[in-house]
Amino acid sequence: MKRFISPQEVKRALKEHAPLVALESTVLTHGLPRPQNLQLAQDMERAVREEGATPATIGFLDGALHVGMSAAELERLANEKQPYKVGPRDFAAVMTKQACGGTTVAGTMLACKHAGIQVFATGGIGGVHRDAPFDISADLQALASIPMIVVCAGAKAILDLPATLEYLETMSVPVIGYQTDHFPAFYSRESGLEVSARANSPEEIVEFARTHWEAGLQSAVLVANPLPEAEAVPRSEMEPLIEKAIQEAQKTGIHGKGVTPYLLQRIAELSGGKSLRANLALLLNNARLAAQIARALYRRERRRIA
Repeated sequence: MKRFISPQEVKRALKEHAPLVALESTVLTHGLPRPQNLQLAQDMERAVREEGATPATIGFLDGALHVGMSAAELERLANEKQPYKVGPRDFAAVMTKQACGGTTVAGTMLACKHAGIQVFATGGIGGVHRDAPFDISADLQALASIPMIVVCAGAKAILDLPATLEYLETMSVPVIGYQTDHFPAFYSRESGLEVSARANSPEEIVEFARTHWEAGLQSAVLVANPLPEAEAVPRSEMEPLIEKAIQEAQKTGIHGKGVTPYLLQRIAELSGGKSLRANLALLLNNARLAAQIARALYRRERRRIA
């Protein structure tokens, strides 16, 4: 797949190999209620620009893949009534139906592979589900096979975090803690689990990624970026709420793609909005770090060429 649509600023950044950050769009279509979804998407793009990089929010409109969107396109996608949740397997379905949809982590990474974008900011990756070891997100396969830098706040806290990290280890995906030795748990800074390596600056992350790929590996480098302490919720407070929401989903018979949106919404209700505020904070925090990494990558490439 070689064809995609981009606004002029993204085309220019791609042509000049300037700092560029991909942003997923399922948070826009499935992650947050209106109008918060559009406000967050706009805030994330603004955060990337403030750090000196160009944002490229990725999604589908009328069956066409958009790598970067205009303000009007972003608003349209935010207000679509029945958008698809688009992972890699759904690309052909959305294209043939000429439908609209938000790309998942895996879907966004596939688009980045075709567009040539090397840095991507998301909230939390998908992974291995609790009590369902064969329910594994396509995000993990994408991380195992697409060489790029992905900034996240860990995996979504509703998942089996130890199993998710084991899968990443099996698939040779390094998990780099940004200024930490510990794997964050999305809403919380702590999970009781360790990362595979630590980096204290965007430059260290870029150097690690280049060394990883030069060694012949083709997996992504996953950067685990804990959200600031002021916005974090202790895991001891979140875990009972997560368990309660999971039990309710099981009793209701919710499964498949509907599970994650249901759980995130229910946890927001049970936490009195704390989880939602943490979610918004970590997304902006990741966008800023990703832009800093994109700038460090650009500077390194310029030095290499000079």
